[in-house]
Amino acid sequence: MDAHSPSFDLASPKGALADFLIARRAAVTAAEHGLPEPAYPRRVPGLRREEVAQLAGISTDYYTRLEQGRVRTASRSVLAAIGRALRLDDDQQRHLCQLADPYTGEQTDEGEQRVSQQTVRLLTNLVDTPALVLGRYQDILAWNRLAAALLGDLAAMPPAHRNYVRMIFLDPQVRAMQDDWPARAREAVSSLRMAAGTYPGQPRLQELVGELLRRDDDFRVWWNQHLVTMHPFGHNRVHHPVAGSFDLDWQALTTVDDQEQVIILVTAPPGSPGHFALRRLASWAQRQALRPSHLPPGPLSA
Repeated sequence: MDAHSPSFDLASPKGALADFLIARRAAVTAAEHGLPEPAYPRRVPGLRREEVAQLAGISTDYYTRLEQGRVRTASRSVLAAIGRALRLDDDQQRHLCQLADPYTGEQTDEGEQRVSQQTVRLLTNLVDTPALVLGRYQDILAWNRLAAALLGDLAAMPPAHRNYVRMIFLDPQVRAMQDDWPARAREAVSSLRMAAGTYPGQPRLQELVGELLRRDDDFRVWWNQHLVTMHPFGHNRVHHPVAGSFDLDWQALTTVDDQEQVIILVTAPPGSPGHFALRRLASWAQRQALRPSHLPPGPLSA
C-alpha cells in the first residue's frame, strides 16, 4: 500500500456481518412481507429489528446483538431464516454465510498470483476474441492483444492501475465506453464486496477500495449498500473510439489450477456488427503494436 494513502477498515467496528445485516434490512420494506404499516412514520427506511426477528423466528435481543457486533456468527439454520426475512437472493445468502463464518474457505496469504503458461497460450490463440484473466480483486493478470485493443493499452499502465473495477470508475475511456455504465459499475462493486467477505483485511483490497471510496461518489454509495451479485455471463453495448458502437457478450470461466483466477471471454455472434467491429479492432491493434501481457518490451512480430 502507498505509504501516503490513509489506511481504513473494510468494515465498521461492529464487523462485516453486522454492516451487511444493517444495509440489507434498510432495503426491505414491510409491504414486501405483507406487514401493516404503523400509525407513526418509521425513523429509518426498511424493516425494524423486531420485525426481522419475528419473521426469522428468533429473539429480538439475539438479532440486535448480531447487528451490534456483539455476536459475530450464527448457525446455518438461523442464517437461512434471516436470509428469508431480508429477502436475500442466492448470492447474498452465500455472502451472509461467508461473513458469519469467514474461515470456512481456505484462507491464503496475499501472495502474487501467477497465470499458467497453458492459460497464457489459450489467450494468445484466441486471435478473434478479447480475452483476459482477472485475479481475486479483479486485477488484470493477463490479456491478449484484442483485449488491449478493447480496453486500452494495458501494458502501458502501472500494475496497480491495471484493475477492472478501478478502470470502470477512474479510467475516462473505459467509463465512457459503457452504454449502461451504472449497471456495469454496480456489478464491479459487487465483485469487490464478495472479495471483502472472502479475504477480509488484505492490504491490496484495502488499498483499492480505499482509493475508490476517496475518489468516486458513486462507488461510495454502492459500496455502502453492500451490493452482492454474481454474473457468470452477460451482455454489453460499448461505444469504442476506434470501432464505433456495437454489442458484445461476455462469459466468466474459472480456471481449474487456481480458483481465484477467472478467464473473461468477449464474443459476438458471427456476422453481427459486433463480430465485424472486433475484426476491425484486431487489425487496428496490429498496426498500433499493442502488446499482450506475455511479451516483453521490444519489437512485435507480425
